[in-house]
Amino acid sequence: MASELDDILQRALAWQESGRGAALATVVRTWGSSPRPVGSHLAVGGDGDFAGSVSGGCIEGAVVQEALATIADGRPRLLEFGVSDEQAWEVGLACGGRVQVYVERPGSLARLLAARAAGRPAALVTRLADGAQCLLDAEEASGDLELDAAARDALRRRFVSGESGPLDAAGELFARVYAPAPRLIIVGAVHVAQALAPMAAIVGYAVTIVDPRSAFASAQRFPGVTLVDDWPDEAMARLAPDAQTAVVTLTHDPKLDDPALAAALAGPAFYVGALGSARTHEKRLDRLRELGLEEQFGRIHAPVGLDLGGRLPAEIAVAILAEIIRVRRKGTAPR
Repeated sequence: MASELDDILQRALAWQESGRGAALATVVRTWGSSPRPVGSHLAVGGDGDFAGSVSGGCIEGAVVQEALATIADGRPRLLEFGVSDEQAWEVGLACGGRVQVYVERPGSLARLLAARAAGRPAALVTRLADGAQCLLDAEEASGDLELDAAARDALRRRFVSGESGPLDAAGELFARVYAPAPRLIIVGAVHVAQALAPMAAIVGYAVTIVDPRSAFASAQRFPGVTLVDDWPDEAMARLAPDAQTAVVTLTHDPKLDDPALAAALAGPAFYVGALGSARTHEKRLDRLRELGLEEQFGRIHAPVGLDLGGRLPAEIAVAILAEIIRVRRKGTAPR
């Protein structure tokens, strides 16, 4: 299923290829409580159709009009709007702010969508003064904007976080980073997983559940979730957790949890968590020590999740997801 972002980009490309023309508006800077984050897109077709949002409704009408002008004359526009407290309240925020929106005729949509379809991260860098651009992915850079090696390295570091924003101190270069969805591999199709999987999907994770027990890992218990019925060592070898992957083990069964943890610790997964009490974890560490993984023990979040005091499966799932988000966005979570 295509993501909302892919749908926006595909519709813009379809409008272009049909001859109707298209413009793409992007939030490039915000101040205060902006309704939409930096990098948000609004695609506009030549007949006024649009997809996406740059404000949640506060300024869309004005941006559409400017986009139609860009389609007509080809000139990019850098717009700035103030969002009043009253407008912000209407879209669910406590106070207003300012937002800067860049409007252009998009020129790299086909290649960008191809990179996303192949699961490759990419970044589109725009010089806001004149619209010169460079599209960079893991394989090559193209466009009429030259980037030095330091800028390219900085962009590739952003491929992990997916963070869009200024590329230089002066704010003259804006980088829209398109990273594949982060992954969450859950080992154990248990009650906590039934709550964690849909929660993680809502916040943008591609979720896979690994459990060789068919009675647990069934489509009835996990509708719409990718299920893998291999043993964890085989599954992890095939799934190959990378730096955008979180791994959580939930079974309490060493035959299932330990191989998954060993595989996760052998790679660059940004989060590795294991359910169980402190005493259970000590026994787990003894077993992993025998596998020569002692140097990696500091990477294991156990007992898993932030200490929110919850005991129900859904409460534990909230704590786990909160910790994963914190680690991805801010680094190691407090213990």
